[in-house]
Amino acid sequence: QVQLVESGGGLVQAGGSLRLSCAASGSIFSFYVMGWYRQAPGKQRELVANINSGGSTYYTDSVKGRFTISRSSAKNTVYLQMNSLKPEDTAVYYCNLDQYGGSRLTSWGQGTQVTVSS
Repeated sequence: QVQLVESGGGLVQAGGSLRLSCAASGSIFSFYVMGWYRQAPGKQRELVANINSGGSTYYTDSVKGRFTISRSSAKNTVYLQMNSLKPEDTAVYYCNLDQYGGSRLTSWGQGTQVTVSS
């Protein structure tokens, strides 16, 4: 079972920046999608951004132009650079890994809190 270890959350003022990291332990399948979800109090978990094994990326509309997802394949690590943060970005951010190799294997990180003060 792949373990996902997140880091980089914290408290920042509006307009500031944070960088989240998520490292996957062990080897992962050749075909995968890795990314970040977030869940604010009283709201459903939503997909923020992801990147697949081919390098294609997806961003939800509310973060386009502000967040950038990238990866280090050698380190099995994905990063989320968050700029121009807004109070509405406040949430617990969860790393997610979906691996595809005959079946779909899903792993989740423990979550990291991001708080943006106004």
